[in-house]
Order: sequence, then structure tokens, then C-alpha cells
Amino acid sequence: MARRIDVMQQMEVPIRGMNCLECTQHVQHALATLPGVHSVQVYLASEKAVLQVNPAQVDLDGIRQAVKGVGYSVPFTVTTPEASSPVQTLASFTRPVLTLFGLVVGAVLLVVVAGEWLGLFEQITERIPLWLGTLLVVLTGAPIFVNILQAAWRRQILSHTLMSLGVVAALLVGQWPTAVVVVFFMYVGSYAERFTTERARRAVKHLTLFAPQTACVERDGQEQDVPIEQVQIGVTVIVRPGDRIPVDGIVLEGQATVDQATITGESLPIEVQVGSRVFASTIASLGYLKVRTTQIGSDTTFGRVVQLVEEAEAHRAEVQRLADRFSAYFLPIVASIALVTLLVSRNPLATAAVLVVACSCSLALATPIAMLASIGAGAKQGLLIKGGKYLEVLAKADVLFVDKTGTLTTGRPQIADIVALAHHSETRVLQLAASAEWYSEHPLAEAVRRAAKERGLALEDPARFEAIPGAGVRALVSGKRVAVGNERLLPEARQEAVAQVLEAQGKTLLFVAVDGELVGVLAASDTVRPEVTQALAEIRTLGIKHIELLTGDQERAAAALAKELGITYRANLLPEDKIALVKKEQDKGRVVVMVGDGVNDAPALAQANVGIAMGAAGSEVALEAAHLALMREDWSLVPDALRIARRTMRTVKFNLLFTALYNLVGLSLAALGILPPIVAAAAQSLPDLGILVNSSRLLHQPEATSTRSRL
Repeated sequence: MARRIDVMQQMEVPIRGMNCLECTQHVQHALATLPGVHSVQVYLASEKAVLQVNPAQVDLDGIRQAVKGVGYSVPFTVTTPEASSPVQTLASFTRPVLTLFGLVVGAVLLVVVAGEWLGLFEQITERIPLWLGTLLVVLTGAPIFVNILQAAWRRQILSHTLMSLGVVAALLVGQWPTAVVVVFFMYVGSYAERFTTERARRAVKHLTLFAPQTACVERDGQEQDVPIEQVQIGVTVIVRPGDRIPVDGIVLEGQATVDQATITGESLPIEVQVGSRVFASTIASLGYLKVRTTQIGSDTTFGRVVQLVEEAEAHRAEVQRLADRFSAYFLPIVASIALVTLLVSRNPLATAAVLVVACSCSLALATPIAMLASIGAGAKQGLLIKGGKYLEVLAKADVLFVDKTGTLTTGRPQIADIVALAHHSETRVLQLAASAEWYSEHPLAEAVRRAAKERGLALEDPARFEAIPGAGVRALVSGKRVAVGNERLLPEARQEAVAQVLEAQGKTLLFVAVDGELVGVLAASDTVRPEVTQALAEIRTLGIKHIELLTGDQERAAAALAKELGITYRANLLPEDKIALVKKEQDKGRVVVMVGDGVNDAPALAQANVGIAMGAAGSEVALEAAHLALMREDWSLVPDALRIARRTMRTVKFNLLFTALYNLVGLSLAALGILPPIVAAAAQSLPDLGILVNSSRLLHQPEATSTRSRL
């Protein structure tokens, strides 16, 4: 009997009402228990769940009911907001709302402390019966209490569960004004968390709002505006001045200035012309373009960037996992302290104060809000960080390995010398080499083809083609077996005297052989990126002293570049050699960062503790292999990434230390009877506000060094 194979399908479901990590955990647990759900990830920043499901067993109604069962909702219609209003509105009201919020909380704290000192609450308690005060507490806190009871029915503990125990404790000892203050600050805490989370979400929303919704396509010589979903790969898209480019593609006709800030973070526009690559969500100005579509929708560079930024929160830092584990034990720890306080002091007011002052919300907020803020702020600068755990690791980095071609250098080498041998002409040698390199994506192959094009040579599509990683290519051209590569492919070629002379000049050599006979030598030269020297100096000042060049290039070329930059080097390396060197340093307990172009270096990028892809815009391999991608080819972003990582971890550590000390002092004062319940109720929300203010600083990272250098 044939076995039926269930095909899994990915579903993206918007979730409304999530304001904290607890929310995502509850939704994830509810969806994971549905039949037919293979895996699920819930993202707070983008307010959605991504599920791998068996479509025969799962439908949207079932998902909607599961989400509703844990207190959240799935909208029946999903609308796309306008590209300006939500972000601009939130940004414009951020500062005044935060100011008003602080004034209200400060006023309440002043009233509470002064009232306790003057004995006003005792007078209120004497004049208003307990049953009436209890009714007031129940009515004002009903939405929160219902949510907590529903969670308890599902065997879930919320951050407000502990505070609710404090409310109950305050009522049991007749301190209903204390219970009212606790309820008030439960609302304050909820709004603070929503406000902080919304600010952290803003960068992701800022990205998604730039996605074009329509495109102007050329059909039968006519221009027609269509929804972006109807655009097919290969069609011609018209881009007028001021339009946002709707697709990734190649310019077929026209010339324009394009602002690529949404992709690369680069504020200066670039000039594009026939043959140039353009990316979705960038803005064309001062020109008219016809673009042949190569990628659409979520497959565009912009779509992949948005997806990876959204998914970044799934890669949680180890310090965040530790905080989450501690939060799970926080309730029983506080309950034990309260029980000991009651047994030792026989003071029910002190016991109630212990339950009231404990603040578990701040523990849950300390790490993720800071991580989300830095990931979002980094994305706007052109730094695509795939998760908080990579920020944590990057902050500890002490070894930097770098690739040569396309990384330290511009990646656009020029053929400087052509030496013909064995009765062949320079023109014929170049023509055969360029034809053999027809399908190669290596920068040196592009240089060979470009040199042939500049000389007007006609190239032939090879009948057979084979790429040998780290060595070169073999192809069948005009019935001849042509090999083009380094000495690893043609080891005997290095003995040629002319090869030794060219290599001594620091040039990269490509040997050309026909039917096993060496017929020529091509010498290529590349230029170092202008910002590399300063960037490496900044990296050294940040504490990374071991910087080493890993390249498949020849010894002398590598030595010349390494000497120029003042770093060590390893030459003639295959991809597996680079992996071995990364592992060797990791075995010594070092944290390795690898910077490469994301193609030949993909294995080493993946093996490194943090792999950084240089110039990842448009490179799918780079986006997939690396843990952090520089969306423009600018080495100044590397030290900027290190600074962001270290600033983030300083913020996280301060948040955790502040929360721990605050709870320790608060619980101690409450247990000793020094902190009255009413003051404890007012004080328990201060850590949330402190973390809000401290983490919000990360949303405004210092200006990138690459930008400063141009001013």
C-alpha cells in the first residue's frame, strides 16, 4: 500500500493584541497544539505568526479560534496602512506622550508617598467601609483580573499574576487604598510595556510600509497600472521620476538617480543606467527607466530584508534565555519570601508589601526590548542583524578573519597584463579565456569578460563548463579544452619566468591552457576599498587585535595586501581550509567574526560565531549564510556593528542589574516592615519606566562613521 506523504505549507497569520513576550508565548503554545501544525513562530515586532502546516488538517477558522481562546485575535480583513501616517504619527507624539506619562506617574507617586506620611490613607480607610473599597478595586481592575483568571484556567502565569496576589493580600489586611494603587500601576505597567514594544516595532513597520502596492507594466506597447501581485518575472516595468521601484530587475532603457536608503541605508543616491541592477522599494528620480523584472514580492532583496528583520527576534540571546528562566522562578521565590516574612514577623502588612513591591515585568522587558530596538535601528543604517544572540556574541568578539577579493578590495579587478605564449596572440588568449569564463560568477571572471568586451572581441558560448572552487574553470570552446585558473588548477604554470615577475608585483595571475598546453598568462590588479584602513584601525581600538586575511589568492599577492594593511595573512586557501582555521580559533575558546562576500566564503561565514556578509544587497547567498549583512559595500559599517553590539549589551546588563538590585532592595525593605504597602504599590512600576527610558536610547544609534566621514 502506498504511503501518503503530507505536504507542508507555510501560513502567515496576523495577530492583534500582543504587547509582550508572554503574549507571543501564549499564542505560540495555543497554535502548536492544533492538529496539523508542524511548527510555529510568533513575532512580536511584526505582530504575526508563521506556521508550517498540513493544509488538509488546518484552516484559518481553527487558527482564529485557538488565538481567540488565549485572549488575542486574528483580523478578518488585513489592511495595508498608508506609507506615512502610522509611523509619522507615532514618531511625532512619542516625546510628548512620554513626558505626559512621566508627569502623571510622578504626580501619583508624590500623592501616594505624601498621603502615607500624612496619614491620609488611614483616614480614608476609616471613613469608607472595606466592602465598598473592595468593590472599587474589583470594578477598576476587572479587565486585568479576568485576563489573569483566564490564564490561570489555562495553567499560565502572567507578569500581573504576582501583582494580583499583592492586591488580594492588601484587601485581606484591610488596605484597600493600597489595592487601588496597585491596580493603577498595573495599568501603568501595561501601557508602559505597550509603548516600549510599539517603539521597538516601529523600525519593522517603517520597513514594511515602503513595500510598493502597484506597478506600471508595459503590455503590447501600452502602459498599465496593476496590483503588485499580478506582476510576473520577465515583464517590463515602467518607472517614472519620483516612483518607488516595485521589483528587483535589470535596467533595459533609460537613466535615473536612485535613492537606495531603504535597502542599503546609504543616504546618497546613485546613478543607474542600462545594465544596472535596481531593487524594489528604492526611489527613482531625475530620470525614466524601463526595468526587466527578475524578482518580485517577498523574493526581492527588500522582501528578504523585511523577512529577516521580522524573524530576528526568534534568535534569542543567551542572556535573554537566562532572564526568561529566572522569571519562571520569580513567583515562587517571592511567595516564599512573603511566607517567611509572615512566619517570622507575624506582620501581615509587611507580608502584603512583599507581594506588592515585587516587579516581574521588568525582568521580562530587560533584554528583548533592547535587542529589538538595536535590530530595528541597525536596519535603518544598513546593518541587517539576524537576531539578538548575534549581537551578544559580536560584543565578545576577539578574532576577525577577512576575505580579500570583493571584501577588502573593491571586487572589480582589472586585467592589467596579457602575456601570450606558444605562438598565440594576446587577442586570442583573451578571447579563449573570456569564452571559457562565460558562466563564471567570480570577480576575476567578470574582469576577463569586461576586458574582452572593451576590445570588441566576439565570445563563444562554451559547449561544456565546469567550475572548480578555489581553482578556476574548465570549458569546451570551439572544440578545444580550455582551462583558466590559478596554480592549483595548472601547477606547472607558475614556473614560467614571466609569471614570477608579475606575481612579484602583487598581481593576481590567471593561467590559460588549451588542450593541456599553457598558452597565456593574465595578470589582474585590484584596489583596496578607501575606507578599509580607517575601519581596521577603529576595530583595533575596539579590542580586536587578531585580524587576519584568509584568501585563495597567491602568496605574493596576499603578502602585498597584508603588508599594506598591517595584518597577518594565509594564502592559497580552499573554502574548507577557511572553515578549518575558523574552527581552530573556536577550539581555543575565541569568538570569531568572519567578513566575506557571501559567495565563496559562505561556508566560513556560517561556521564563524558571527559571519558578516559584505554588500549583501541582491546576494541571496550572503543573506542566507551570514548572521549579519552589510547592505552596502562600506567597511565603516563593521566597526559600527561592533559598537552597536557592545552598546546593546551594556544596556541589557544595566537593565538586568537595575532590576535585580531594585527588587532586592524593595523586597528587603518590605520584609523588614520599613516599606509600607501603599508606598510599595507605588514603587513597583519604577523599574519598568527605567527600562523603558534606558532601552529607548538604542532606537537612536550614533550616526554611522561612514556618514560622519563624508561631512
